[in-house]
This record gives sequence, structure tokens and C-alpha cells, in this order.
Amino acid sequence: MNNKLYLNKPQFEAELERCLNCASKPCMSACPVNCSPQEFIQHAKKGEYKEAVASICKNNPMGHTCGLICPDQFCMKACLRGKIDFPINIPLVQATLINKYREDMVDGNKQPTNGKKIAIVGAGPAGMAAAWKLIKLGYAVKLFEKSDKVGGALNLIPDYRLPYEVIEDDWRYINRIGKVLVEFNTQVDNPLDLLTKGFDGVIMAIGEQNIIGLGVDGEENVVPYADYLKNPDKFAGAKRVGIIGGGNVAADCAMTAKNLGANMVTVFVRRKIFDMKVTKKEMEELLNRQIDLMTTTRVCKVEKNAEKLDIYTCSTQPGERGYEDLPDSVVKRRGFDLIIKAIGSRAEKPIEHANIIYAGDCKIGGSTIVEAVASGVDAAKMLDAKIKGEQK
Repeated sequence: MNNKLYLNKPQFEAELERCLNCASKPCMSACPVNCSPQEFIQHAKKGEYKEAVASICKNNPMGHTCGLICPDQFCMKACLRGKIDFPINIPLVQATLINKYREDMVDGNKQPTNGKKIAIVGAGPAGMAAAWKLIKLGYAVKLFEKSDKVGGALNLIPDYRLPYEVIEDDWRYINRIGKVLVEFNTQVDNPLDLLTKGFDGVIMAIGEQNIIGLGVDGEENVVPYADYLKNPDKFAGAKRVGIIGGGNVAADCAMTAKNLGANMVTVFVRRKIFDMKVTKKEMEELLNRQIDLMTTTRVCKVEKNAEKLDIYTCSTQPGERGYEDLPDSVVKRRGFDLIIKAIGSRAEKPIEHANIIYAGDCKIGGSTIVEAVASGVDAAKMLDAKIKGEQK
């Protein structure tokens, strides 16, 4: 495990000591999975590390992954320490605790097997979390995943931020509670078929599979972010790279391009800089790596010119219908080796059925890791209530 991702001992102890032990627990109220940082930090301050880990994992089966990539908009934003100096780095405290002390811990709070079978389609964070909750509720769970490993969209996050072994660690923890059967390399096009094969319910956690197009001339010359992040080494020779988009996926693409040796990376953002959907840490990384942020700028055309790509952009400004183009503002920017689009994705239209529940990005749109986990857990609870209601 890359120890640079975690707090060292002095940093860890310093963060623990900064906790004010707030009785109101604003950090817990801000957490989508209702984890209590106040509780696990107090355990850790007393040296009760296994109790601290148990506190994290009782509500969050993916505490290791969340600890490394959870944004600063939840518990850290609510942390009252921020009113004195700056918030406690709660996610990294959590990740450090789990990395060092979870080991082979098993959650013993599991109900007896109930004889019911649930299918989950999609092994991303929502599907993994739903599997964890359903196992605890006594269900037999089978997971169908179209790729060859768990993680879903988490696998698009660069390794320097989220090594795959961290996702595997959370997956091993889930399977220590109860074995999840998995069929990899399996595409499920119609969840209704699963209901005819002996499953009592289906949770669809398939993410947003349709990448949003730019709708501009020359778009065929642009690489979708998923293709780039799945295999960035394929594009390692690109020295001048353009990224279209202003969120954390665009930031991942930009940082990956820099790490692969690009000497000029430009991010084209339709909005103003304070409207970019990136964390404070991501913004600092972009600026520290001297990545150009071309804000209030829309790419309106891409043109292939020999072995290079030229981008036509226009300036934008806030208007009645969002950001609108400024007239007579088109500029041609020459000489790009690679252009990546990272403006988002859309989900498939849901299939309506009482025993088919949707979870994660395909239900709530592009979300953070902890929101996806919360959605998966909620979907499991909803399906459990539905099945129990049918038995009455």
C-alpha cells in the first residue's frame, strides 16, 4: 500500500487532538451514510483502534475507499474546527485507521439466512454497498458485472489517488460478512429476465453509461474520458492536451496527462472558475501543476489538421438560460495532440417494476463515492421492505 496516501503517526495524532468532541456531532449529520467521525475519533484518541474501525464500518462498508477520495463538502465542511483554524482531515483519519487496523475484522451483526435471492447488476460502489446490506439482512446475493473486476467508475480514478488494492480491501471486508457470488464479464440488458430466473428482486447499479456528446463539428476527433482513463498509457505520447469539462473527472484527466509527460495541458470550462465542480484539493493540484484553466470558454468546433488538432472556442457569460455564447468571440487554437471530452454522462431509462430498484449514479446522477454508497444501502433497505411486505 502506498503510505504517502495516508497520515503518518505525528500527523494522525495531531488530527485526533484537534477534534473538539462536539456534542451536536455536525460531522455525522453532514455524512450521507450517517457515519460519526466524532465517535471514531474519540475511540482512536483512547487507543481503541478496533472500536474506531467498527464505528466506521457499521454504516459504511467502503470506508477505506471513501477515506481516500471523499470530497471536502460533507463532514469536513461541517467540522466546527474550521471556525477556529481549519477542519480536521476526517476522511484521511478514517482511511489511515482502516488501512492500519481493520485487518480481518468481521461485522457480526448479521441476520439469519432468509432463503431469498437478490441479483445486483453493476459492481460499482452502489452495487457493492447494496450487496453488503443485503447480506447483513440474510439474503443470498449474486452480482453481475460487465467488466472483469469490481469497482465500476472507481476504476477510472487514477492510481495515484485510488490504488485498486484499496477497492479490493473493501470488497474483501464485504465478503468476510458473507460470500457474494459474482459473474464477471456479464452484460444484463433486461433486469426483468432475472426475475424469471429465481431472483426475488433486482438492484440496478449500472451507473451513467452514456457519455454526453459535445454536439459540435469534428467531435469524432475527441476522445471520451472513459476511454482515456481506462487506458491512459495508450495516449502517453501526447505533449499538448486539451480537456473539455470542469468537474473532478476533467481534473483527473488533466492530472493524468501531466503525469504522462504532457508539457501543456489546457482545461476548457464553460463556467467561471468558482462554478467548477472540483474540491479545494483538486483545484490546488491543478494550479500547482501549472495546468491552464480556460474558464468562460466553450469549445464549438474541433478540426483535424495533418497530425494535429485545432480547437475553435467562443467566450461565454451567464445569461437567462445558463452560460451563453458571446457573439463574435470565436478564437482558433492550434496544435493539440489530444483532446478529451469530460462533460458528464447520462443513465439509461429505468425499467418500472416493483421489485427492481435503482441505485447510485443511474438513479441520482453523477455522485460522490459516499453518496453512491448511501444510495446502494437505501436501495437494499427498500427492496427488503418490499419483499417483507409481500410475505405478509
